[in-house]
Amino acid sequence: MSAYSNTIAFKMNIRPAQAEAVLQLLEEGATIPFIARYRKDKTGALDEVQIQQVQDEAKALKEFDERKAFIEKTITEQGKLTDALQDKINKALTIAELEDIYLPYKPKRKTKAQAARENGLEPLATLMLEQKQMDINTEAASYLNEKITTADEALQGARDIIAELVNEDAQVRAKMRRLFEDKATVQSKVLADKETEGSKFKDYFDFNEPVAKIPSHRMLAVLRGFLEGFLRMSIAPVEEDALYIIEQLYVKGLTPSGDHIRKAIKDAYRRLLQPSLESEFRTMLKQKADEEAINVFAENLRQLLLSSPLGSKKILAIDPGYRTGCKVVCLDEKGELLHNDVIYIHEPGKLYDAEHKIRSLVVQYRTEAFAIGDGTAGRETEQFIKKLDLGLPLFLVNEDGASVYSASETAREEFPAHDVTVRGSVSIGRRLMDPLAELVKIDPKSIGVGQYQHDVNQSRLKEKLDQTVVSCVNAVGVNLNTASKHLLSYVSGIGATLAENIIKFRNENEKFATRGQLLKVPRLGAKAYEQCAGFLRIKDGSNPLDASAVHPEAYGLVESMAAKLGTTVQSLIGNEAFISKIDTKQFVTEQFGELTIKDILSELKKPGLDPRSEVTQFEFANIYSIDDVQVGMVVPGVVTNLTRFGAFIDIGVKQDGLVHVSEISHRYITDPNEALKLNDKVQVKVLEVDRMRKRIALSIKQTQDAPAKQQRPGFKPQPQKKAADLGGMNMNDALSMLKKKFGK
Repeated sequence: MSAYSNTIAFKMNIRPAQAEAVLQLLEEGATIPFIARYRKDKTGALDEVQIQQVQDEAKALKEFDERKAFIEKTITEQGKLTDALQDKINKALTIAELEDIYLPYKPKRKTKAQAARENGLEPLATLMLEQKQMDINTEAASYLNEKITTADEALQGARDIIAELVNEDAQVRAKMRRLFEDKATVQSKVLADKETEGSKFKDYFDFNEPVAKIPSHRMLAVLRGFLEGFLRMSIAPVEEDALYIIEQLYVKGLTPSGDHIRKAIKDAYRRLLQPSLESEFRTMLKQKADEEAINVFAENLRQLLLSSPLGSKKILAIDPGYRTGCKVVCLDEKGELLHNDVIYIHEPGKLYDAEHKIRSLVVQYRTEAFAIGDGTAGRETEQFIKKLDLGLPLFLVNEDGASVYSASETAREEFPAHDVTVRGSVSIGRRLMDPLAELVKIDPKSIGVGQYQHDVNQSRLKEKLDQTVVSCVNAVGVNLNTASKHLLSYVSGIGATLAENIIKFRNENEKFATRGQLLKVPRLGAKAYEQCAGFLRIKDGSNPLDASAVHPEAYGLVESMAAKLGTTVQSLIGNEAFISKIDTKQFVTEQFGELTIKDILSELKKPGLDPRSEVTQFEFANIYSIDDVQVGMVVPGVVTNLTRFGAFIDIGVKQDGLVHVSEISHRYITDPNEALKLNDKVQVKVLEVDRMRKRIALSIKQTQDAPAKQQRPGFKPQPQKKAADLGGMNMNDALSMLKKKFGK
């Protein structure tokens, strides 16, 4: 792998030594989070994204070399590898170029050209390509035999050979590939009699967009319509442009053979080249669209996993429901289930009992906060709890994937004596306490933050999402004495087997007192310890550094710093006055460079600091269904999903609204991530309500004043309608309407 350092460094605009260091560390078994956090001096502070890119580039280069070696071996075995051909292979820079060179030598099923060669027509094709002045029909007649009985048949066979030569000409394919890149368009048409059945693809019934400009979400939509049998799809430039380019290479002027060569070129393009390149570009565009969609999903997942935690609080969690009631659980500050029950708040005869039960549970289990699932009946349950006026914070919790967890083997292991309804409620409560610790138990694809996630390459999606989960878990750190085996399995260097062994060791020995005890865990050797130790935290352990991100390999260094200041490690931790006196250069060694020492000092100032922000309460407007939504309203909302074409916003009415990317900001942006993050709280204006299709169009920028420099001369901003205006009504009228609809 290290042989690729210079190539990777040039492509990534980093130093070869940086690429070399990353590849060396990876070969030694180091993980990406470990390299990014604890080997900055070796890599020049490359971050996780850059380290991952180095790894990916090395993998691609290795695959290229393996394919090149295979092609050379195959052509050599055929006895056809000349010095000129070897030179072409050596100069190839991409897999596509290699495949173009290899195409004439690639084993293939019997073709029209092969049949023509077997019938002795190759000399005729060669003669035609010379384009001399001659009577071509007379020449063709000299090639008649038992299988070729007319001159026209001979000419057709010769044209088949020429067509194959054109198709396999690396120069032609390179020029055609450039033409496709620059001028080809993706086109789709609805299939006959499929208009009604395929109405969801209406935007693509007569669609045309350049290959160079089509965004990933539209490409994936066209492909879905094509694969589901509603659309006809093609990828091609204007045919005349392609034929002109090829004719420039093959047609030498007005000769008797010229017309036949033009016919062969047209046949080569229509029958061989265009379908081949269309397939190649469809695959390439699909891969590109997949990668972009996967990156969108991964970034959304990262933001979701790093959502603000409430922390260790006693929670009363409710999974709302209508007919089957609301499932209630009480959790202690560690997330352990203390009690479960059911209340019915939508049956008037049982409402008093529900109120009494909640009040009693709050007192009995000393509840500190409410967590309510945001699905069916979530808003109504929220209102029920608010009316009790218990003075406790209340949070609506995104419950996507909770049902998947509750039916999983993981949930059955945790709660074998309880049914799926109880498990789902527990998951909702734990998500509020620590979203990361709970969400790692669920397949990321079930969390609902993707874009065409079922259409993309599933193995690549899983790989990317697993990388994201690993990155998030290690960025936050894990409490070694409380973490589940699922959370532990994502820690650098651990995995599923070691996670189980750690849990078993913990259960047998009550808890870990030091990080060093990890070496007593069966099968957890020195390398695994090196990789995982810095990401595991032990609170109130025998060594105060075990609660920080300082790696055990640096404990001696911290002790030296404390000794230099005449104090203890315990006194040094969190003491900025002491830490500011440390001269980093005094402690630089071959093992610890300046970057590592600065990281250690930063960690000592705020040891074990959770990088996630604190959770804040949020309230929706007094609207509960799409029927309450009116054009012109300005209401608060929460960002629930980000795609390349816009942001989905929960405004509290079950159907998320869409803010198109053009309605997010007054400044020009092409990606919603430039202005928004998942779980952002925003004000939105309702632009359109389609109750039939349950769609709501929203705008963020129309709730904000445009920058002065963008306002037209004489422009007078119109006052915005407030959330309670409900489409132009004043506050009193709005309250009156709400009372009539929902009662007091």
